[in-house]
Amino acid sequence: MPDDGVLRVTRSCAIPLDELEWRFTGSGGPGGQHANTSNTRVELRFNIEESQALGPRQRARLLERLGPLVRVTASDRRSQAQNRALALERLRDRLAAALHVERARVATRPTKASRVRRVESKRRQAERKRERRRPHRGDD
Repeated sequence: MPDDGVLRVTRSCAIPLDELEWRFTGSGGPGGQHANTSNTRVELRFNIEESQALGPRQRARLLERLGPLVRVTASDRRSQAQNRALALERLRDRLAAALHVERARVATRPTKASRVRRVESKRRQAERKRERRRPHRGDD
């Protein structure tokens, strides 16, 4: 997952693993002897305010969307190593989603074909409704 001690979030954002804080605890819920003695639940914390890896715009965007501290947990798997990888993946996904910038929509005019389709669809709908009406009696 992380190569050479760095968690790559986006092309322009990479976080050194030494900026992440790990905590391991026993996983809750039912289980046998192994579950009761091994600390397989992983909690991963990333302090956005104190990070040296983020640029000012990235930091501002993350603080606005996620707050000063991001915390993810993983206890889905039975092994600590698998939960560590899962926690890193969840953190990366969360940070990437918060850093994502929606492109502004550029207004365009409808094409001639789309205008023709729209008018044709309205004509068909009107015809359908006209056919449902009660026939007009002309002997009144």
